[in-house]
Amino acid sequence: MPHSRDQGPNSDDRWNGQDGWRDGHLQDPHATMDLGALKPGRSAARGAVHGSSADARSDPFRGVFEDQAGVTAVMTAAPPTAPDAKPASTPSSRTSGLLKSSALMAAGTIVSRLTGFLRTLVMAAAIGVGTLNDTYQVANVLPTMIYVLVCGGALNSVFIPQLVRAMKDDEDGGEAYANRLMTLVLVLLGVLTVISVLAAPLLVQMMSPSLRDDPERLDLAIAFARYCLPTMFFMGAHVVLGQILNARGRFGAMMWTPVLNNVLIIASFGGFIWAFGTFSHSGVSAHSITPQGVRLLGIGTLLGLVLQAFAMVPYVRKTGVRLRLRFDWRGHGLGRALGLAKWTLLFVLANQLGLIVVTQLATWVGPIAEKQGHPGTGVTAYNFALQLWQMPQAIITVSVMTAVLPRIARAANDGDTGAVRDDISYGLRTSAVAVVPCAFAFLALGVPIATLLYATAGSGARNIGYILMAFGLGLIPYSVQYVVLRGFYAFEDTRTPFYNTVVVALVNAAGAGAAFVVLPARWAVIGMAASYGLAFAVGVGVAWRRLRTRLGGDLDGARVARTYARLITASIPAALAGGTVAFLVIGALGTGALGSAAALVAGGLILLVIYVAVALRLKVDELNGMLGMVRARFGR
Repeated sequence: MPHSRDQGPNSDDRWNGQDGWRDGHLQDPHATMDLGALKPGRSAARGAVHGSSADARSDPFRGVFEDQAGVTAVMTAAPPTAPDAKPASTPSSRTSGLLKSSALMAAGTIVSRLTGFLRTLVMAAAIGVGTLNDTYQVANVLPTMIYVLVCGGALNSVFIPQLVRAMKDDEDGGEAYANRLMTLVLVLLGVLTVISVLAAPLLVQMMSPSLRDDPERLDLAIAFARYCLPTMFFMGAHVVLGQILNARGRFGAMMWTPVLNNVLIIASFGGFIWAFGTFSHSGVSAHSITPQGVRLLGIGTLLGLVLQAFAMVPYVRKTGVRLRLRFDWRGHGLGRALGLAKWTLLFVLANQLGLIVVTQLATWVGPIAEKQGHPGTGVTAYNFALQLWQMPQAIITVSVMTAVLPRIARAANDGDTGAVRDDISYGLRTSAVAVVPCAFAFLALGVPIATLLYATAGSGARNIGYILMAFGLGLIPYSVQYVVLRGFYAFEDTRTPFYNTVVVALVNAAGAGAAFVVLPARWAVIGMAASYGLAFAVGVGVAWRRLRTRLGGDLDGARVARTYARLITASIPAALAGGTVAFLVIGALGTGALGSAAALVAGGLILLVIYVAVALRLKVDELNGMLGMVRARFGR
């Protein structure tokens, strides 16, 4: 199910700061920033692409690539003839600077991801990972799906460059344009929210037709949906305010306000546990949950997004932008921007169709498997495993590419395909150092990871682990595609990513359908997880050939393939040894919290040590560079 934001969102992925479905399936806030850097103007000097530094006043785009704490810009656009220009930095210093920038950007993502992940743990403790949580998930995904489809993609891929240009060219620094954009988004989402709440029964049945056979679960899903659907309005408010800040070089608020959302939702589910007990004690189900419990969870979900949106306002005011509604939309560039967004809209539509197919099938088969004594095999388990699986890509790949993308965009604007190729190659090889072993770690240690983290879910935790294992190796093509598609965006090409997403969506939907038909109920969702990675593997093949053609037939393929081959060679024995040790420990101590923790620590250490030792033996240069940076950080 190609949710990404090339995902996405979120995302996705977390599309502009939302977690859970908003977190794992969409895109990270830094990924929203990357598209904002795609069209920074065509006057950038080639010397700037290589990292020359100059006074900020000579670079109207410098602020786009700095966070609000004043982190040094990844690169600048000062003309090479500027009298105060400094000599171009060396490749090694540029690489070190990019790694440091990526680490700083990853820090905020890690905090938000960790609190989002903690939220899923509290959810599992409160309402389990079976049909009750499946019902909640059906309702909770609806606002994200509608928001992303209607305006999420356009906000990220089109309007940030327009905001930057308005800030540079307009006499008021882009304030009027920002207010018009905010008004347009709020009006559009306000109308959609009202319509969606009224149409909640139809939307819920569209997402999960199988609910029609269980009137109580259907009524519960509709009740949850009426609390969740208004969140799309506040999602949009948060994103447009965040984009105004991003255009002014203020990334901190967009990074940290989602934590407030997570904390409030954790509190609401914690309150549910306080009032009704943990799932293991209460045994609460879709048929026994009280109206008071539904209100507690529903209001908590809504208020989390409300708090997240309003927390942005003081940051926007601090930049000097006066927020007010403006309805004079005609003749100010909004229509042109909407026209540019058409391929992004189709791109997101393809994503959402894949999402609907998997949600329908997973919510159908989950209750069947649960009746057969196998909880944790429905859409909730799929979502929880997916969120875990996507974390390395969101923290590592997105952060690396956020630092590199401005260089790629400016090189593309200069027509320097060689520089674009080099930076795409760099992004692929650098992110692979961590992504490849993580993929094998999920395959080898998926069960102890899940049984430790979701210990309160009982036997359902092991099934989440199996799903995580099935996702496992798909992390590699998933991460590769994210990097490769940045190349098309750098050339302002949104059509090719759309076609690529259609391919991924079709392969994933076909694979999910085959798993649903062929496999027993308890294994069907595991098969769907495997088909997700397979779909991205096919998508990478298509995207790679097209980008290679775009770059004149050269994508540094031999060097990239050599790096991945060495990393996979190092990961295979590491995963075999780590998985064997974990299996033996679990056999001796069981799958309780203690046994799972011991298995994860022992297996993880073995896997890490062998991977690093073999990779160093194979002379993986990117690993050496990363280890050198870590040693430098700690003064060794």
